[in-house]
Amino acid sequence: MSSLNFENLKALAERFVSQLLQKNYDRAASQFDDQMKTAFPESELKKSWQRLTLPAGDLIQMGVLQTAEMEGHRIVSVRCQFELAAIDVQLVFNSQGQISGLSLIPSKTEYHPPAYVDTSTFREVEVTIGKGKWAVPGTLTIPNNSSDNTEPFPGVVLVHGSGPNDRDETIGPNKIFRDLVWGLASKGIGVLRYDKRTLKHASEFTEDIVSKMTVKEEVIEDALLAVNLMRETPEIDSSRVFVLGHSLGASVAPRIGEQDTDLAGLIIMAGTIRPLEDTILEQFTYLYSLAGSMTDEQKATLESLKVKVARVKDPELSEGVPSKELPLGISATYFLDLRSHPTKEILKNLSLPMLILQGGRDYQVSPTQDFQVWEDELKSRKNVSFHIFPSLNHLFIEGKGKSTPQEYGVEGHVSEEVIEDISQWLKKFE
Repeated sequence: MSSLNFENLKALAERFVSQLLQKNYDRAASQFDDQMKTAFPESELKKSWQRLTLPAGDLIQMGVLQTAEMEGHRIVSVRCQFELAAIDVQLVFNSQGQISGLSLIPSKTEYHPPAYVDTSTFREVEVTIGKGKWAVPGTLTIPNNSSDNTEPFPGVVLVHGSGPNDRDETIGPNKIFRDLVWGLASKGIGVLRYDKRTLKHASEFTEDIVSKMTVKEEVIEDALLAVNLMRETPEIDSSRVFVLGHSLGASVAPRIGEQDTDLAGLIIMAGTIRPLEDTILEQFTYLYSLAGSMTDEQKATLESLKVKVARVKDPELSEGVPSKELPLGISATYFLDLRSHPTKEILKNLSLPMLILQGGRDYQVSPTQDFQVWEDELKSRKNVSFHIFPSLNHLFIEGKGKSTPQEYGVEGHVSEEVIEDISQWLKKFE
């Protein structure tokens, strides 16, 4: 047996997975032994990895899960926790420290409903939002009739954050939207949630389509179709249909309200009101500062990001600017669309009732620079309510200390206080 111990092999395993995450498939495949290079060539490695990870969203954390020794083979499992799924990379090492076996295993996380949910009080129906090429599957949750809970019920349509979210807005072991849906349905509120177009039709989003995509195609079109479907549901009061947006969904909710003036109101959960490029820079600065001092590489990344942010703000920005010159590789078309629909301007002509909710520990949407602006813009309106929850993070899950991406990988639930706040606000419209 090789002099390589498990600490050496763990480092090799993490290096291999890091190379996959960085799309350095040739370097990753170079660690295979001769048999693996034949059985699992670089092209096949790339295809297998992308098939599993493209629909999984952004990486939250990565680390060695376990090690084992069987019949002279040393096995190291590395777990990659993405927003929508966990994937275990199981590596078998030979005596020379080469990879002689590889398994990519999607890991399912069981959902445990929070205590405030009573599943006997509602039923769920599978539905389809829209028609044709971009139709997406969804779930309509309808409360059951009882002596004190009779239809027609108010209806809420949930609109996701950024990325290829599923209908539960799964992030690690957490299902934010399922918490909201089942919590609200337990209180007599109908809710509609659905898979995002960018998840259901991930393979259809070619580089050309992505380069021309805006939040209209990513979010707004399906949200408007979902609202119409909700209105047509017999058990739902068509005059009491609301949109609840989280993160990006909250940021563009005013645009949805602008386009559908028959909505009963908007619920804004962690919505940015500043330019997207500013929040991206702020997030990276925060994350890099968590360890105390930044590395030279992190400082260089931030400087590069500042240049890209300045490029977005350039009045001469055009759709022809390559996405690699802009933050997170987002297209100029996307940024230009957001620039031409500033939320502050939309709010000036939007008279819809609104409930604005914010977690006090949220590092993705600032309690001071975002929530405070919503409040400043709308505090004079009697039909707008505000609530900040000091101990909640961006997912509206309770925690302590500085919020980090790692806590998204720990199972939790949307605070019952949030469910109660929303349901009490909706009761005003009975």
